[in-house]
Amino acid sequence: MVAQFLKDGYEVFASSRTGDLSAFNSHKNYRFIQVDFADPFALHDAFEFVQANVVVHCGAMSRPDDCELSQAEAFDTNVYGTVQLLLNAEAFQSFFIFLSTDFIFDGKKGLYTELDEPAPLSYYGRTKRDAEEAVMEYQYGWSIVRTSFVYGKPIYGRNCFVSMIAQKLRSGTAFKIVDDQYRTPTHATDLARGMAVIAAERKEGVFNLAGESVVTPYQMAIATAEYLKVTNHQLAAVTTEELQEATRRPAKGGLSIEKAKAELNYSPICFEEGLALTLT
Repeated sequence: MVAQFLKDGYEVFASSRTGDLSAFNSHKNYRFIQVDFADPFALHDAFEFVQANVVVHCGAMSRPDDCELSQAEAFDTNVYGTVQLLLNAEAFQSFFIFLSTDFIFDGKKGLYTELDEPAPLSYYGRTKRDAEEAVMEYQYGWSIVRTSFVYGKPIYGRNCFVSMIAQKLRSGTAFKIVDDQYRTPTHATDLARGMAVIAAERKEGVFNLAGESVVTPYQMAIATAEYLKVTNHQLAAVTTEELQEATRRPAKGGLSIEKAKAELNYSPICFEEGLALTLT
């Protein structure tokens, strides 16, 4: 989605392990390369072809439970893959942007700033922290973007939390949702727009790009039910202890966006507006 905000003023190359499903793939400034960034040989060839001035790295194994259960794969994707990108970017002195998460924190404080010290609870969080540390050693200019609970209209066939809940509501399916973990849900368009500003201006440092509403997943689900006017739903609020997920998650997550507001003119939409954009 970052490409969508840059394609009118820059030549943009997008990549993924799968084919290109973007809605703007015929744009004159947009090109696509199918490449697995964990494959060092394919990655080298892609960099030789593109010779990028700016690299925006959003790829990751991002489901915490999957990372906990498949730690070798999570390390290869989130840490080794990032290091391989950095090594290739170094050859062309590219500016490097890395997408990270509020899961690098322990959840004791909430609304974390860019200066707070990471203390991840999960293997997923540890891989993202380790990747951040690698990025911070890069010598040709870098930016780390931390975000929280990204949602938006489904693309490439993948549901976000809101659209998944909407499906549960429409089908009348019973579903348990945690109500003692707090996040600052981020609409995907806000995140992409903020990252595009960083790319265009080569803004260095760590930036939080998130929403302003501090809510639990259950509160998000109830707001979705209210938007869809579903009153006889079977959504149930549960505690973290009752849910018994495979890995620990921060109880008080979420990110402060004051720095992004001041330095990037970042102004996210409210959750209610994001909900409408996601479900219409």
